[in-house]
Amino acid sequence: MGVIHNCLIIGSGPAGYTAAIYAARAGMNPVLYTGKEPGGQLMITTDVENYPGYPDGIMGPMMMEQFQKQAERFGTEIKYEVIDKVDFSGSVHKVSTESGEEVLAHTVIISTGASAKWLGLESERRLMNQGVSACAVCDGFFFKGTEVAVVGGGDTAAEEASYLAKLCPMVHLFVRRDEMRASKIMQNRVINTKNIKVYWNTEAEEILGREEVEGVRIINNKTGNKQVIPIKGFFTAIGHKPNTDIFKDWLDMDESGYLMNLPDSAKTKIPGVFVSGDAQDNVYRQAVTAAGTGCMAALDAERYLAAKEII
Repeated sequence: MGVIHNCLIIGSGPAGYTAAIYAARAGMNPVLYTGKEPGGQLMITTDVENYPGYPDGIMGPMMMEQFQKQAERFGTEIKYEVIDKVDFSGSVHKVSTESGEEVLAHTVIISTGASAKWLGLESERRLMNQGVSACAVCDGFFFKGTEVAVVGGGDTAAEEASYLAKLCPMVHLFVRRDEMRASKIMQNRVINTKNIKVYWNTEAEEILGREEVEGVRIINNKTGNKQVIPIKGFFTAIGHKPNTDIFKDWLDMDESGYLMNLPDSAKTKIPGVFVSGDAQDNVYRQAVTAAGTGCMAALDAERYLAAKEII
């Protein structure tokens, strides 16, 4: 049958690396597959100021480099490959890499994360981390006292706009349709917040600025009227897509694709398969909460292996 790893981790953000640290220190000899984006969403994040232990803040890529070094220090094997197929039908789990290699493991920890949905504008890509963000809780503080814009009409956009309204003198909210998809309570919160200005039937045509965001040009998709609004921060809040497609035939997930864990654990319905981080968290989506669930997944995996007397 070949080598059977005690613990295989799919994904390399805060959840994956934290799971690796705990698994390695428990003597599980984990192997971690980084996926297409080693380090996850924090690799496109500049200053991280809300993670405990970094009083002066830290750059996202540097933080992930430190997480990786800590995992490797305790013996984690890092593989810079993508897992594109899984088979959870037997007691020993099988995964396959893009190159076709089959890997066996007693436990699998999924930490594949989620990716923010973007508008697809060239200016959005160019000004990423120069005023363009997909997380108000992560980056809103940097725009305190300035005017900002939020794009979206769902609960995420309403929450982001409401959060930013506590920091910024004016929040411009662009809604593509003539109504919001957000829950009624969130809509009321937005409408009743004096420094949130809602623009209906409105789309962002271009984000303006050379080195940093200076404004946005919007268009009314009913009238064709265009307008330029000076802003310093542009927040895309049209949702996230969990990176879970390869698990759809095996694990329970909600309508958006977020994996379902059993109550009070990181366990899935399949024994020996655990989930952590943004692949299962559509509520908080923070580095610190992802790391916490990575810890939970490793502890659950260790107990699973111990109960089976594998370690």
